[in-house]
Formats: sequence, structure tokens, C-alpha cells
Amino acid sequence: MTLWQRKMRRTRAEIVAAAYELFAERGYAEVTVADIVERAEVGRSTFFRYFGDKQEVVFDGEQEFLDEVHARYEPMPVRRAPDLATALELMRGLVLSICAGAVSDPDLYRVRERLISENPDLADRGGRKLGRVVDLATGILRGMGADERTAVLAPWLARACFQAGRELAGNDPDALGPAVSDAFDSLSRQVGRP
Repeated sequence: MTLWQRKMRRTRAEIVAAAYELFAERGYAEVTVADIVERAEVGRSTFFRYFGDKQEVVFDGEQEFLDEVHARYEPMPVRRAPDLATALELMRGLVLSICAGAVSDPDLYRVRERLISENPDLADRGGRKLGRVVDLATGILRGMGADERTAVLAPWLARACFQAGRELAGNDPDALGPAVSDAFDSLSRQVGRP
């Protein structure tokens, strides 16, 4: 990574840290972009170079994650098209990697989950962002030769497992992965039954 890239990464992280400090202190609705740039000691143009609005700060890193998923799964060689059970196992790995990333900073996870649960606009944006993961996963499964039913159904079932696990885990970062994994286990026991 070049010096310029390291500086950009550091500036972005400083903006996110400043925003989360303010969200924790005042609540999401009471914080403005002006407050964030003042706390982060950057200009408005710098903020908007990294984020379209303050909602995007809450979901920082999403595009990088999608790019990583695409790079990891898209060129995956397959011997045969995945059936639903195989596709669900692939989706389990993807969703558990989302969980691991989400809880890598437990304090940040707690604040983000609280913000999303208290703000309908953030919850809506979060749902749309999960939809992007579903779309990406559907495309990957199609590329692997999965039939249309499997390519569509497996990502939506995986999303349901993620959301159920998230609801059961609450704001406990240690409980998220196990709760999501348990939801997949429950679903896997049903796959293949008439």
C-alpha cells in the first residue's frame, strides 16, 4: 500500500471513529455532517470524498466487502452445479464471514446495532444493503450453474438465517455467529424433506 493509500485509509477511519463517538454521545439524529467533520478535523469536501451522507458512515466498508466476496467466490471452479443443500453451505460460509467482519470491533458493533434498531431510515438502508448481498450471491450461484430455483432461494434463505440470528443475538457480538450458525443448522435439517 502506498503512502497516499495509507493516508486515505487513516482519514476514512478517523471520520468513522469521530462519527461513532458523536452517535454514542448524542444519538444519530442529533449529529450532523458538520459535527462529524469538526470532530474528525477534516473539511466537508473530504467527508464527501469518502461518504455520500452520514448514513453511509454507519455502513462503512460495505463496498469493500462486496468486492472481496466477488473476488473470493466468482471465479470459484465447480465440478457440478450446486444443489440447494450445497448452495446453502456456501451461503453459510459467506454469511458467517459477514458476521465475523461485523463483530471484529465489538464496541462498534453494539453501537451500530443500536443505531439501526432506533432509526427506521438506517434499518431501511441496512435492508437494502442486505439485498445487494443477496443479488451478488444469486449471481455467483448462477455463474456456478445452479438452477434458477437454487440460485434465488439459497441467498434469500441465508438472509433469513442472518436476520434471525441477529435478532436472537441482540447486541451481543459474541452471540451473533453462533446464533446465525444455529439458524443454518435448523434450516439444513429441513432441506430435502418433502
